[in-house]
Amino acid sequence: MTLVLENDVDTLRLDEGEQTGHGIQALAGMTGLGLPPVAAQWLEGAGDGARYRGQRVLPREVDLPLDIAGRDRAHLQQLVSRLARMLSGPCRMVFIDEDGVRWSTLVVRVGGGDYPYTGGLDVQTTVTLRAPDPYLHSSVISTERIGMQSGQPFLSSLAALPVASSQAIGEISVDNPGDVDAYPTWEIVGPGKDLTLTSPRGEILRWTGTLAAGERLIIDTRAATVKDAKGANRYTLLDTAPRFWTLPPGISTAGVSLLDTTTASRITCSWRPRIWMVI
Repeated sequence: MTLVLENDVDTLRLDEGEQTGHGIQALAGMTGLGLPPVAAQWLEGAGDGARYRGQRVLPREVDLPLDIAGRDRAHLQQLVSRLARMLSGPCRMVFIDEDGVRWSTLVVRVGGGDYPYTGGLDVQTTVTLRAPDPYLHSSVISTERIGMQSGQPFLSSLAALPVASSQAIGEISVDNPGDVDAYPTWEIVGPGKDLTLTSPRGEILRWTGTLAAGERLIIDTRAATVKDAKGANRYTLLDTAPRFWTLPPGISTAGVSLLDTTTASRITCSWRPRIWMVI
């Protein structure tokens, strides 16, 4: 597992000391990579005990011990400056596993970073980072496609019910390999109208508009937005009480319904798995 800190202008690999004998090296003893803290809600009545009502996952805090070793004093100053600039604002903490998959989350320094000055070419310090999003997100996007671009006709891509040839109603199987719910993004290419997406739990998201041939609609359930390919807002065409539902961990089945389709119609569902912990 390789640890990296990165922002828009720089990337710091935190294994340089081990690889070359100098650079910035993450040390053993890093904490905060296990289960993030939670705030549980309880209902207490007149009787004994309480009833569990749910929980909210809180931001994660990571203590990151570092060893900074320079070839000479100028190189040490360069390394310290790069680290200071990296941690001067939000950056991404990235873990790269043996398969090359990147698991990342946004972090901000909230403490630490001091060190005892010895006059040598080696500095050790510990920085405390807070991740407002406690989950680690995969760089690999999982995708399910329905339609001609998947290499099969639109209707035969579904476990379809017996309906007219201009309708697509059925189920798709989705596999979320993460530990927690994932937010799907739906891209619909027309022609088609009256889209209904039903979650494995029975939640319904319905869009009542119409797409011309080649016209695209993008539904981002994490951002709760509905836009066309030009970025125009199409949210107002959602049915009442829309539910921007998520995909549970493991294999599950979602429902899809789109009317007035042709062989050019297609739907793509994509999502990034999220995990609790890295090892």
